[in-house]
Amino acid sequence: MNSVRPTHTFGIMEPERNEVYERIPWETLEEKKGDRQWLMFGVAGAIVLGALAYSFMSSRPAVVPVATTMVTTPSLAEQASAPVTTATAAPALPPTAATVPVVTAEADLYAVHPERAIDQVAAHAEWFVTEYLTVDGSEEGRASLTGLMPAGVPLPVAAEGTRVFVEWVRATGVEEIAPLTYRVTVLARSLAAQDDAAYQRQAPLELAVDVSLSEDSPQVVTAPQIRPAASGQPHQLALAQVPEEVGSAALQQAAGTEVVGGVQTPDGDWQVVVLAPTPDAVSRPITVVVPGP
Repeated sequence: MNSVRPTHTFGIMEPERNEVYERIPWETLEEKKGDRQWLMFGVAGAIVLGALAYSFMSSRPAVVPVATTMVTTPSLAEQASAPVTTATAAPALPPTAATVPVVTAEADLYAVHPERAIDQVAAHAEWFVTEYLTVDGSEEGRASLTGLMPAGVPLPVAAEGTRVFVEWVRATGVEEIAPLTYRVTVLARSLAAQDDAAYQRQAPLELAVDVSLSEDSPQVVTAPQIRPAASGQPHQLALAQVPEEVGSAALQQAAGTEVVGGVQTPDGDWQVVVLAPTPDAVSRPITVVVPGP
């Protein structure tokens, strides 16, 4: 059966037509089927590659971009032709509490700790008073006192045969009278003798010694002030009669000879004053604590 092929006219819209074939064009269908199959393979491959690429990129760590700065040095000609500009400095910010520099004065570097200064001047004043009061006729003693006495102040002058031995000295107070200059109050007691006579105890003295720390070592700056030492008024102790058993216990404990009296403490104990011999064979008043009943 022969089919009738219609005539094509270009430029004119063709009406809908129905084509009738006497056989199916398998060769045409097979060619189109092959193209579609390759297209599907291509799409599937692209999907697989995209999935692999996404998986690879997502598993890599993020890379932080590093900015690179290229320094270009202009040539001599460019430098000569370039206009001259004046850079304006940014205004300086006022220093804050955290940035203010710490300025240490020279005097602070040489400052002496107050407690250390007191110890130094007190020890030096005690040494000076010991040499100042001692008279033994030796050249060594005169040389020691010469090294401690201010220049221009004469050494003490003693009569022939006078001997003075210092029994004790003690610094009792330090007062700062000027920068790095201190007045030290020293109590001292000495024993004096003339020729071959026995030593006699002298009345205690109170000396005021001015010591300076402005130099490398302490220095006495003037002759000392001297006055009799004042002991002040004695404390009034009201001694009460103690119970017989308390007095007997105190005498037995101290090997005493007489009970003077006693004072009972708030916790019930007794402080008993008794006369008892000391190791130098002198009977002296001492306090003995006796527990309360």
